[in-house]
Amino acid sequence: METLFIIGGASYNSIITLDVFPKDIPQTIHNCHFNETVGNTGAGKALTLSKLNFKTVFHSLIGKDSFGEKITEFLQVPNLNFITDFEPKGTERHLNLMNKNGERISIFINPSSDIPLIAYLKFEEYLKDSKYVVVNISNYCRNLLPICKKLKKEIWTDLHDYDGKNKYHQDFIDASDYVFLSSDNLPNYKPFMQRMIENGKNLVVCTHGKKGAIAYTSNKEWIEVPIVETYEMKNTNGAGDSFFSGFIYGFSHDYSIKKCLQFGTITAGLCITSEFITYKNISTELLEEEFKKHYVA
Repeated sequence: METLFIIGGASYNSIITLDVFPKDIPQTIHNCHFNETVGNTGAGKALTLSKLNFKTVFHSLIGKDSFGEKITEFLQVPNLNFITDFEPKGTERHLNLMNKNGERISIFINPSSDIPLIAYLKFEEYLKDSKYVVVNISNYCRNLLPICKKLKKEIWTDLHDYDGKNKYHQDFIDASDYVFLSSDNLPNYKPFMQRMIENGKNLVVCTHGKKGAIAYTSNKEWIEVPIVETYEMKNTNGAGDSFFSGFIYGFSHDYSIKKCLQFGTITAGLCITSEFITYKNISTELLEEEFKKHYVA
C-alpha cells in the first residue's frame, strides 16, 4: 500500500443545480435541485485515493461547529487518517451553482483563515513517511512548501482554474514538481505547460472538461486523451480531483503517462455519475475493469 499526504481543502457545501445560470436581474426561481454535502479539493482527493488503496493522511482546517462534525464523520473511512487544526472562523463553506452542462459558479460563503496558527513542523513525520505529497492551494498550505523542499519531497499540486498570471499561485507553481490545472481560464494553455517543463517540472497535466485532457512530459512529448462518452453526468463536483487521483493511481503502478491519463478519465467519469465528490463504490478492481472495457480492444 502506497503512502500519501494531502494538505488543504475540506468544506461543507450547498449545491444548487439549474438548467441554466440565472441572468443578472432580480428574479424568483421556483424549481431547482438542491443538496448539501462535503466538498473541496483536499477532501475529494483524500476520499478517492483512500478508496484506491493508498494509505492517506489528510489535513484540513475545521471549525468547532456542526459542519465540521459532518465533515469529520464523512471522512471516517478505511485507509484515511483525517487530521485537523482549529479554524476560528468556523468550517469553510461554499455555495455552488451548477447548470445542466456541468459548469459551476462557486461562492465561498465562509472561507477559511489565510494565516491560521499551526505548528507546521509537526507535519514532518507524515511527510517523511509519504511517497506522494499533495499540497493544495489553500493559502495556509504555502507554509508547508519550504518544509517539503527541506525534506526533498516531490510536490504534486493542482492549480485548478489558474489564469496564467494570478500571483496567488506562484509559490505553489515554483515549489511543485507535478502540476495539474484546468483550461477553464487558460484557453492558451500550451505555452504555460511548455514553460513549466522548461523550468524543471517533471510533468504538467491540463484538463478540459468534456474535451478531455492533455499532458506535457519532461521529454517534451504531448499526450492527449478524450473523455469516455458513456458516463452519464449527474454532477461534476469533484471530477477534477477524481481525475487527479486516478492519474496518481496509474502513476504509482508505473503505467505510461497515456494510461495514467486514461485512469484519470475513468475516475472522473465515474465521479460525475454521483452527487458526491467521489464515486461511492470506486475501487482498484472497478478501475481496472473499466479500463479493460473502454481501452482494451
